[in-house]
Amino acid sequence: MAGGPAEWRRPGRDGALPAAVLFDRDGTLVVDVPYNGDPALVRLMPSAREAVDAVRAAGLPVGVVSNQSGVARGLLTRAQVEAVRRRVDELLGPFQVWAVCPHGPDDGCRCRKPAPGLVLAACARLGVPAARTTVIGDIGADMTAARAAGARGVLVPTPVTRAEEIEAADTVAPDLLTAVRLALGADPGDVRHRPLEVEER
Repeated sequence: MAGGPAEWRRPGRDGALPAAVLFDRDGTLVVDVPYNGDPALVRLMPSAREAVDAVRAAGLPVGVVSNQSGVARGLLTRAQVEAVRRRVDELLGPFQVWAVCPHGPDDGCRCRKPAPGLVLAACARLGVPAARTTVIGDIGADMTAARAAGARGVLVPTPVTRAEEIEAADTVAPDLLTAVRLALGADPGDVRHRPLEVEER
């Protein structure tokens, strides 16, 4: 299946670095614990630290764009979402911007992915053009939001990613570090692949 650990797709490169890299939170940077409001349950996804560090080492700003509909559903408080954010910052270092949508899927907002609002808001806060920004996520909504904002999307599939989402993605990477290396213009053959495992914290 495309996007598995031995293969990836990518568009042609123009040699230019992105202006910024935005990451999805759940299922991309950290293990997806549904409606998690407990910082103690935050665990990093494989190579998350190395991936974020690689972006910073390239001198680029990093941000997070995350749907948190648990707030609208009454399953999370904003304070719990903030507590989890602080824990992610502790594990990965502070991000220059967090753009979080607290709305539910039927609220009709323009920020909730797959709408482009979170990506556009994060780019505005960073002062970078969306057209020169890369969004890395694990599901189709992340890629649709990136495309709608005019940004580049890189999909890192997990077991919950649907086959049609992988097929629809412009760029698919087998792991998070490869996704970053592709965003930075590296030859994916230079990237060493790791088995899918979760970092315990």
